[in-house]
Amino acid sequence: MVSIAVCDDQLLECLEISARIRKLMGEMGISCVVEQFGSGQELLKVLERFDLIFLDILMTGMDGMETARRCREMAFEKTLIFLTSSRSYVWDAYDVEAFHYLIKPVDDGKLKSVLRRAVDKERRACRDYIVVSRERQRRKIFLDSVWYFEIRGRQIDVHQDREIFTYYEQIGILEKQLEGRSFFRCHKSYLINLKHVEVYNRREAILENGEKIAIARRRYEAFCQAVLACMRENGGIL
Repeated sequence: MVSIAVCDDQLLECLEISARIRKLMGEMGISCVVEQFGSGQELLKVLERFDLIFLDILMTGMDGMETARRCREMAFEKTLIFLTSSRSYVWDAYDVEAFHYLIKPVDDGKLKSVLRRAVDKERRACRDYIVVSRERQRRKIFLDSVWYFEIRGRQIDVHQDREIFTYYEQIGILEKQLEGRSFFRCHKSYLINLKHVEVYNRREAILENGEKIAIARRRYEAFCQAVLACMRENGGIL
């Protein structure tokens, strides 16, 4: 699942390009979620959700170039694409490591080509991660090192290979970040990495490190389906 943000203070244009992106991604057989934002400030609040960001430059308040700079300052290393009516900022785009600079109006052929190459770039990324915040600092959490997330109210404990890292976040936001990334909420208190499940029964999953994680009775059937889907995706079932 590819998560895409479109940021443009012109509502109709924002909705129109979002609809075109959904259509083109569907034509390529790539699952995606596309969200719209009317300002850079709104986007920055939920930046870590996204794999690709389309930015207009000529926006009131914080313009697209400043939004892009702040994205990079916040350790956002994924794909930024400018989609704007102005050619004046092409060279500035290099400073924020933009993937592409599209001039409005852009035809479907060009947009589809850029989308395909951007998705391919993200898929070639060596390690998948999310970015979390604690004490005004931002930190990458590499998902292949996570055994499970433990939820305790607003506190989340990240159980990794060598440590337990704790930060504060809403569980709904974490679940959104982990969509399509081989994690499953098997219990109200646990989001488990399905790639690390070695054995399971109706009561619990046993991870490769020997830890046992409870499975809620009402979530067992969905858990079984999620485990099988993860195995197929990662070569575990021929």
